[in-house]
Amino acid sequence: MSGRPTPRPTPSTDPERARQQLYDIVLVGGGSAGCVLAARLTERSDLRVLLLEAGTAASDLPEAVAFPPAWPTLVKTEANWGDTTVPQSAGTPSAEPGPGIPLPRGRGIGGSSAINAMVFGRGHRTSYRAWADHGAKGWDFDDLLPYFQRSETAVCGAPGRGTSGPLTVGPTADPNEVLAACLKGAVETGQRRAHDISGGLEEGFAPVDLNIVDGRRQSAADAYLTPVLDRPNLDVVTGATAHRLLFEGERCVGVEYGVHGRVHTARAAREVVLTAGTLGSASLLLRSGIGPERELREAGVEVFHALPGVGRNLHDHPRINLVHRTRRTVPPARGNHGEIIGLLRSRPDLDGPNLQLIFIDAPSPNPVAPVDNGFTIGVSPMRPFSRGTLRITSADPYAAPVIDPAYFTDERDVQAVLSGIATAREIAGSAALAAWGVEEVAPGPDVASPQALGRYARTVFQSYCHPVGTCALGEDESSVVDSELRVRGLAGLRVADGSVIPSIPSNNTNATVYAVAERAAVFLRDAV
Repeated sequence: MSGRPTPRPTPSTDPERARQQLYDIVLVGGGSAGCVLAARLTERSDLRVLLLEAGTAASDLPEAVAFPPAWPTLVKTEANWGDTTVPQSAGTPSAEPGPGIPLPRGRGIGGSSAINAMVFGRGHRTSYRAWADHGAKGWDFDDLLPYFQRSETAVCGAPGRGTSGPLTVGPTADPNEVLAACLKGAVETGQRRAHDISGGLEEGFAPVDLNIVDGRRQSAADAYLTPVLDRPNLDVVTGATAHRLLFEGERCVGVEYGVHGRVHTARAAREVVLTAGTLGSASLLLRSGIGPERELREAGVEVFHALPGVGRNLHDHPRINLVHRTRRTVPPARGNHGEIIGLLRSRPDLDGPNLQLIFIDAPSPNPVAPVDNGFTIGVSPMRPFSRGTLRITSADPYAAPVIDPAYFTDERDVQAVLSGIATAREIAGSAALAAWGVEEVAPGPDVASPQALGRYARTVFQSYCHPVGTCALGEDESSVVDSELRVRGLAGLRVADGSVIPSIPSNNTNATVYAVAERAAVFLRDAV
């Protein structure tokens, strides 16, 4: 694929200069959503926009950001916030809490699109129906489709895909040999061979779209922000940690933020838009006194606007790994390690897929035994029922939030995983993989009963890094933003990132975040 813009440094506006400006719109957070909005809003020359980002400029991110196989190393760098959940209860009231789960998220221009595994797939259309459960209006798959299309140039050419968007996305033309064998094994064992598993209309197994162009990562900064940095109506301030939102009456008029120990303010004549992600946007609302009254008082934060849904409804895709050793040498990774996925149903009576299997060309670390050569089949419940919370302990903007996704606290998520494990084992035992000399190391063939596999699922898992829901959209009392992403009960304030997703889609979430931001840009342009 081609079309990746030539990287350029991301200039950082002097905060003192920004203080002297009156912006129309202030964006808080320079990740996927912030980059989209900065680019789309400044298409209007009469809109003056400020983008605040707590992390570094894109040019200061680690060099490994650009090279797809290196993405696992990025979690150990300053490009990741380094969050960890509270100890998880393993899903059973009698169980001792397990360790906290690392929850990587991007820190720097481009956000998580600069450190993620570069999978670009829409959820299956059926998974967006739940967005209306809280009264959200106009957020079904068909409503989002124009915004999915607007974000992408899909090289597959399948129906319903975008043809002129900033992101150039497509499946790898030459998947790792072991992954190709897994795909062949899936079809051999009765799974459907999909054509475009990223488009939201199909179930089955196929190479998934990746945002990799000419062998390099294409982040939100590469696709959206870098090409527009020369616009005179756009300022970008990096190293800017948002402290709190500023109000005149019930109207949000700006943001207080810190850079290198100094406190600054940015004023917005029209709107402030939170694009700091599921953890960042909810935390900023809470620090500003917007949220559940009791929890705010416990954190020592004065209640400004009671909104009980802030920080609630946190959920994520957990992933369980089946790790295999092979006698045949697995070739070195050329792409993102996980180039082929399957979307399937754990039960035939479901209305759509609720499981993802991802084939990974490396053996994941596991508690059973180290594996030097092999592959992994990841199993993830795509439509989890478990719900958790995000809280703060004080108004300190530099204190880490308290993150509890409450993984596997709903037994239905465990049952879905058991179905996925059974399918993964069938594929690993297929004739297509026989020549590889496959041996399951973790959980291991002796872990076979539903009870034993359930214990494994609840205790040996990781985050798939797709947290959503802490500022859920809808029209009921538990919603944080309305159907046009306006914070309920306040003026001049919206949220437009993964935090507004009320029910997680049945695929990796980055493509949906781009679509949400594209739609938010239309709302904002129409409002002004």
